[in-house]
Amino acid sequence: MNKDEAHFPPVDPIQVGLRGRCPRCGEGALFSGLLGVKPKCGVCGLDNSFADAGDGPAVFVIMIIGFIVVGLALWLEVNYSPALWVHLILWIPLSTVLTLVLLRMAKGILIALQYRNKAAEGQIDRG
Repeated sequence: MNKDEAHFPPVDPIQVGLRGRCPRCGEGALFSGLLGVKPKCGVCGLDNSFADAGDGPAVFVIMIIGFIVVGLALWLEVNYSPALWVHLILWIPLSTVLTLVLLRMAKGILIALQYRNKAAEGQIDRG
């Protein structure tokens, strides 16, 4: 099946993206491992070769986490002036955990939106 000819009820791309589920059926797992996309859905057989989120998820995650962590670090420094080791103990693990969690969710959302909007590489019409 090269084209998507099966009939599936529409799923919300935000919900399936956040849960890491197939953008067509909403049931099968989208990821194999932490961030690797499965070649095809185990439930409906959707070929995930279209899924190319690129650097989009990383950019969103960098901006969101940077805003949160830098804001909290500045607030802590201005109000309490802790030692440098306190900043290291707080912000490095927080940044790591938030990055891993948000990167998976952002990648799932962008792949689900690609499927929903039938996004493809641009082509020039030479007609």
